[in-house]
Amino acid sequence: MTLVLVRHGRAGDRLEWVGDDRLRPLDKKGRKQASRLPDVLAGVAIGRIVSSPYLRCVQTVEPLAAARGLELETARELGEGGQEAPALLQSLLDEDAVACVHGGIEYALGIDVKLRKGAVWLFHEALEDPEVLV
Repeated sequence: MTLVLVRHGRAGDRLEWVGDDRLRPLDKKGRKQASRLPDVLAGVAIGRIVSSPYLRCVQTVEPLAAARGLELETARELGEGGQEAPALLQSLLDEDAVACVHGGIEYALGIDVKLRKGAVWLFHEALEDPEVLV
């Protein structure tokens, strides 16, 4: 089984955003990153798509959910600073799932490589040594 980990696309500068950061949307580059996701994952089996409830994460995987005809689920555990994220990601590994997350999750997983905005990582059977797709 596999898990695809997607960091949300670019969403502008956090310091320039006025209002609730959970509502900060993707910017033009982030929307382009999101639109390419169905092609990037064309050959990957996907049974479930789960996202942080933050708008920028949801917007990142919406094109993929539409292209695959899958419901997009949100999980508070995948929100910024989610201490429960590793356990949820481990359970998703058995479901051929895609999870859209925030930066910092790589450290919670013990991976010493930065997950940059718009990055796509593919894990095979365990949450270690990801194959970097983007």
